[in-house]
Amino acid sequence: MSVPSDRDESKSGDVDQVALFRYGVIADVLHLDPKKRELSARLREKADLDYAIPGSFRRRVAAETMRGWLKAYRRGGFEALLPQARSDRGRSRAIEQAVADMLCAIKEDRPALTVPLVISAARERGVGAEVTLPPSTVHRLLARHGLMERAAQAPDSKDHRRFTFEHVNQLWMSDVMHGPAVILDGRRKHKTYLIAFLDDASRIVPFATFAFSENVGAYLPALEQAIRRRGIPERLYVDNGSAFRSHQLALVCAKLGITLIHARPYQPQGKGKMERWFRSVRLQFLPRLSEADLQSLTAINRRLWAWVEGEYHQSPHKGLDGQAPFDRWASSATDIRLADPELSACFLFEQRRRVQKDRTVSLNGTAYEVDASLVGETVTLRYDPAREGAPIEVVFQGRSYKGVKPVDVYANCHVRRDHATKHLAADTPPPTPRPGLRMRDINRKG
Repeated sequence: MSVPSDRDESKSGDVDQVALFRYGVIADVLHLDPKKRELSARLREKADLDYAIPGSFRRRVAAETMRGWLKAYRRGGFEALLPQARSDRGRSRAIEQAVADMLCAIKEDRPALTVPLVISAARERGVGAEVTLPPSTVHRLLARHGLMERAAQAPDSKDHRRFTFEHVNQLWMSDVMHGPAVILDGRRKHKTYLIAFLDDASRIVPFATFAFSENVGAYLPALEQAIRRRGIPERLYVDNGSAFRSHQLALVCAKLGITLIHARPYQPQGKGKMERWFRSVRLQFLPRLSEADLQSLTAINRRLWAWVEGEYHQSPHKGLDGQAPFDRWASSATDIRLADPELSACFLFEQRRRVQKDRTVSLNGTAYEVDASLVGETVTLRYDPAREGAPIEVVFQGRSYKGVKPVDVYANCHVRRDHATKHLAADTPPPTPRPGLRMRDINRKG
């Protein structure tokens, strides 16, 4: 059975990477009022930063470009950030690529040259007068490649200050803590990991659960439960672990309008509230666990949630001026974005595959049979990784094909092949059917 090539998957993955990069640039200004000056100031600050732009040698993004991405996202969501084909594709640009490469090479070799001198050096290397090189165009070219002189920036002073958001769901913190070993399948012990979320303004725990893994497959269901219980946060502040840096988590946050923020490496001060909650778990919850609580994952999670709701949420908190987390949540919970009934669809994993000639696509070693009209097309597979072998959803050009199941090679032995569609597509009449043996008749006769 043929398997889709890496080339087909890499092309589709590059499209998502560009959209994710654009969302990452505008994520922290997404909730600012577009009519206030603060947005313009923030965009100008971002325009002075260097970026690793997917598929490009440029290092800078203009403020107006970011403003256009903001408008596109507010109008059409994450899908509007996907790159579109250029209208002038296939035609010459203002400066040919060979000339642009020469200009950049000249500037790299001699950084002290001004733009007019760079143009003069290019003329000396054989660029004719018929090639138009406006200084403003050359300046933009060199600036986008990070070759223009920039003002020196002040060193990082590592200013650490306490902060607390005013309203709930403006910022959630999330992290993973190593937990105790519990019985797996009633036979052996298995280590657990505590996946938890903490609201910054109220210190309430939207959701926490022990799991047998800390990967993205275990983290996303916990995030879904937290959103269903307490609404959609504006920002999610996480560490730099593999689950938090995963492509799938970035897609989920982009679709839900959540700004995903990663802590600076080797600077745990920003996660102090999350670490203090984990300390409360270690000091107040774990020592009180009994042998019965460690007999299964269900048992320890039932005990955990009884402690969170019955004790932690109801106890006075020093960081809240003696107010309990539940009381603070009730008094400041305004304008909460509730979860959509179709929330689970946002958490489905997505992979792109090319449909083979035998109507199949391969996913995690399992072949699935899809509609014959999709042969040769690149489709999006949406699935739940926790349900291996379960029916998946195929999406192509906005149309959903649900209930796609694994290939049953034995059942296909008894399916009559219909070639009429193929002949009609070639504008030739199908052959006259003639009596003959079907596959099941051959099998019956041995």
